[in-house]
Amino acid sequence: MRIVVDAMGSDNYPTPDVEGAVMAARQSNDTIILVGQEAVINAELAEHDTDGLLLQVVHAEQVITMEDKPSRVVREKRNSSMHVGINLVKSGEADAFVTAGNTGGALGVAMLRNVGLGRIPGIKRPALGVIFPTRERPLLIDNGANADCKPEYLLQFGLMGSLYVERVLGIERPRVALISNGEEEGKGNILIQETIPLLASSGLNYIGNIEPKEFMRGGAEVAVTDGFTGNIMMKMAESVASYMSEVIREYIKSNPFTALGGLLARPAFDRVKSHLDPDEVGGAPLLGVNGVVIVGHGRSSGMAIKRAIEQARSVVENEVVEAIATGVNVNKEDKS
Repeated sequence: MRIVVDAMGSDNYPTPDVEGAVMAARQSNDTIILVGQEAVINAELAEHDTDGLLLQVVHAEQVITMEDKPSRVVREKRNSSMHVGINLVKSGEADAFVTAGNTGGALGVAMLRNVGLGRIPGIKRPALGVIFPTRERPLLIDNGANADCKPEYLLQFGLMGSLYVERVLGIERPRVALISNGEEEGKGNILIQETIPLLASSGLNYIGNIEPKEFMRGGAEVAVTDGFTGNIMMKMAESVASYMSEVIREYIKSNPFTALGGLLARPAFDRVKSHLDPDEVGGAPLLGVNGVVIVGHGRSSGMAIKRAIEQARSVVENEVVEAIATGVNVNKEDKS
């Protein structure tokens, strides 16, 4: 397998991007293609032992920053690491693309057929599906690709999320729910109200509305929402987890007795931290584009990049793109 990594993607590029690529190359027979400014990448690679690793460097002069607007990324930065990397997938020279760069830029480049991969025929809007770092590892879709949605978009999000969980996580007929402010069908805004009958008649294992608290406890394997709500949910969960860690650490250190207890409980705390660490998830698949694209957080560490590469490999191996293409056409035929 050949997996492209945007070496200029993360906030601290190219250090974590290259580190993650090297880590992934050490544990697989895949070829990892680092795309970006060649001299910068090679200087970073020199800090690692890369003997025997299947690593390649492809030059791309331009760098997309987090401040760049998606429209500028698409029109003006055609020689960026993001453009070059995604087009390696489009041309068949690579199987997947991983980036921790500008999410809007990645969506724009990947979604438009004239500059990138284009959408899977029949898909109205691609969506980011993120695995929540909770005990049950549920999928939330959309996580920020589409702030404004129509009911038919949410229907397709449910279809794509269900296929991803079924293929990649191995859960047969995963439960699909709609994020709302109450479990009753009467709850929710107009978008929720108009989406309910579409999901109910979709053939998916739709179980109705679900509140965020139940989603966090594993009430469904797939939770569907618009990108605005989903992104706020994810950021709130991350901030609460970080805040609670700080408070617990502060109180444990407040006196010698609690400090001793904290020392004894440290292995348990470390396991909890590892389980809730977003870096262990890696990134979010951009479902609905005609190729495999994984988008990570700008603050991604080397471990997060490695996990995103592993996730990309799994999406390719389990033919998720092909399953979505088939699924959306079957759904369309059923409706007709």
